[in-house]
Amino acid sequence: MEISKVLDENIKYIDETYKDCADVIRRKFPVGGSQDIWVYTLYVDNMSDAFTIQTALVRPLIRNSSLNISSNKCIGKDIFEILKNNDVLSPDIRETTSFDDIHVSIMSGDAALFVDGYDKVLIASARGFASRGVPSADTEIVVQGSKEAFSEGLRTNTVLIRRRIRDTKLKVQQLRVGRRSQSDVALVYLDDVVRKDVLNEALTRIKDIDTDAILDIGYIEQYIENDWISPFPQAQVTERPDKAAGAILEGRIVIIVDNSPFVLIIPSTLNCFFQSPEDYYQRFEIMSFTRVIRYVAGILAATLPGLYLATVLYNPAMIPTEIMFRMTAARENVPFPAVVEILLMDIAFELLREAGIRLPSAVGSTMGVVGGIILGQAAVEAGLVSPIVVIVIALTGVCGFAIPHVSLVSGIRLCKYLIIFMSAILGLFGFWIASLIILIHLASLKSFGFPYLLPFVSGDLNGYKDLKDSIIRMPIFTMKKRPLFANPKQSNRSRKRGN
Repeated sequence: MEISKVLDENIKYIDETYKDCADVIRRKFPVGGSQDIWVYTLYVDNMSDAFTIQTALVRPLIRNSSLNISSNKCIGKDIFEILKNNDVLSPDIRETTSFDDIHVSIMSGDAALFVDGYDKVLIASARGFASRGVPSADTEIVVQGSKEAFSEGLRTNTVLIRRRIRDTKLKVQQLRVGRRSQSDVALVYLDDVVRKDVLNEALTRIKDIDTDAILDIGYIEQYIENDWISPFPQAQVTERPDKAAGAILEGRIVIIVDNSPFVLIIPSTLNCFFQSPEDYYQRFEIMSFTRVIRYVAGILAATLPGLYLATVLYNPAMIPTEIMFRMTAARENVPFPAVVEILLMDIAFELLREAGIRLPSAVGSTMGVVGGIILGQAAVEAGLVSPIVVIVIALTGVCGFAIPHVSLVSGIRLCKYLIIFMSAILGLFGFWIASLIILIHLASLKSFGFPYLLPFVSGDLNGYKDLKDSIIRMPIFTMKKRPLFANPKQSNRSRKRGN
């Protein structure tokens, strides 16, 4: 329906549209106490700040209106423009001629003001819904660095980034996605540093999303990723504003979705998932050592159970004789084959992990530790598994926790089962085949046109500069060039003072 110049017709349509919506507040009242000009306000209770509406809209129009109706000074003048420029006190106001825009605006927390005799409506910013403010990071904890995390408010999240990048080139491009949810989605980037082809591709993919609702950043991730079959994430999810700001300074794009406490960083390569914000806050020697441990942990988390099966079942000669005798003695009374042992303990560990996540935080960590100890000890004493299998599965789980990003750990956990089954069938030959399949898959992946294994492949595209921030993190003052993600014309991120 088009907006009518007759206020009562608009009111009738609104009453029909918002029938049985007790939280939608509607009020009709005269301007300046006169009966000559009537206005109508529309907003959603608790999504809009009632005090702001009272002080910026209702009170100025009723008591302090600049229109002097009694003296007829308003005759022949544009009443709508007078109200807009003189009486409405909100600093953020705009006009609209679409009911669709009005519906989305009030559902976002704004207030609509209809004026009798005009087929346009004034939208005033009055958002005031409850939020958590700025919480602390829960999933990406660091010893040294900011404790702030993103919250569910889109504007709160953009402010957290602007506090760290006080540059006019920082752009926030906002879209609405979802036919019913009409969710606000913002792309944050540095206009001169980002690659325009990557930005245009991201905008195109987001605009092409046609679905009922976008309820979390995970929806966006699944819609815009290159290879949806792959278990490996091609976009990076983070709750830390400092990590998002660092990615923007590298020429990458941060995607924010209203009502989600996480943001999405694109493009992202495998190397990015082994990095933590804390890597840049401490000395490069210890952080380089930590990164090496993370890469080793990632490899062990995927391969250790399969390697154990391959050697025990097919190549026991690779194991020292004394250790082999102990392992054989420990497995003497176990009624299951080695592969069944591995799968039983691994599934039990996954169940404990899932249970620990669902339980309250105070109980979850205790449940994981105590449950794992009791379950492992009971299984060994009952003769269901051997002690070495408990050690292998426990070490595999610990290695998974050493990786900073949960989404990458999930991909590694799935690949682990491919290696287990191939090793159980073909031994070391199957182990290497499965490992090669995973490596080929990783080499075939791309994230918005960038090879997933950068900078370990195609490193020459940036003069191998990106290797300074890979497995070994070189001193910050030596990393003068931005990664390959950035616009080549803005590749310098540090230089000598005065140059």
